[in-house]
Amino acid sequence: MTSFSIILNRLAQRLRRTFGATPIDLSNDRAVGAFGEREAERFLRSEGYTVAGRNLRLRGGEIDLLCTAPDGRTLVVVEVKTRRVVGGGSRVPPEAAVTARKRAKLVALTRALCAANGWNDRPVRVDVVSLEVDGAGKIVGRRHFIDAVRRS
Repeated sequence: MTSFSIILNRLAQRLRRTFGATPIDLSNDRAVGAFGEREAERFLRSEGYTVAGRNLRLRGGEIDLLCTAPDGRTLVVVEVKTRRVVGGGSRVPPEAAVTARKRAKLVALTRALCAANGWNDRPVRVDVVSLEVDGAGKIVGRRHFIDAVRRS
């Protein structure tokens, strides 16, 4: 291990101890997304949701999280959007990335998942969890939009 790697690891440990945050590679969109999904899962569990699956690959795309709502019956497909917050300028919130096209895709994925598993008799909804992360890997904004995507 190089001396730079050792210093970087020590800094990461200090950040975790000081801020309770896990440093992430902010230059890597996949790492930011994976971090957001883990944090969204942790948040949903604390709210009484049961996580049944993550990163479910279907023919038309991927479902970030599949949960059972606190009522124990409702299936919840969760789309997680995470963005880095750098500087203090105006920014577009992460949930703005759930465009009409993305909503249509989520509805199609939800229908396909329910049909494939025979879940058509259960209540189902699509939620969006939006996270904003600072440079130290600390969550600075979190919003949960319940039933954010209507399945008409």
